[in-house]
Amino acid sequence: VQLVESGGGMVQPGGSLRLSCAASGFIFSSYAMSWVRQAPGKGPEWVSFIETVSSPTYYADSVKGRFTISRDNAKNTLYLQMNSLKSEDTALYYCAREVDNYDYDYWGRGTQVTVSS
Repeated sequence: VQLVESGGGMVQPGGSLRLSCAASGFIFSSYAMSWVRQAPGKGPEWVSFIETVSSPTYYADSVKGRFTISRDNAKNTLYLQMNSLKSEDTALYYCAREVDNYDYDYWGRGTQVTVSS
C-alpha cells in the first residue's frame, strides 16, 4: 500500500490549493478515505472524509464551506480543493485510508501547506 500526497506549497491568505493523493497497492475504490492535518506543535486534526463512491462527505467545522474533498476511483486518486485559505490552515496534510470511524491503517508522508502573507 502506498499513498503519495502532492500539491502543497506556500500561498497567501485567501488563496487556493488543490491537494492530490495517489493511491496504489490496494483496491482504492473499496476504501473510504480521509484527509488529516497536523500543524506545528499540535496534534493531528481530522479535516475531511469521503466514502467509497464519493458520497457522503464530511468536513471539520473549521474547513466547512471552504474545502471540498473528492475522489476519482478510475485514477486511484483522492483530492482536497482548498479555497479561502487562512493562516490557521498551515499544516502538514496527510491522506489516510480509513478502516473504521477515525481509525486509519495507512498514511501518506504528507504535503506541506503554508498560508502566509
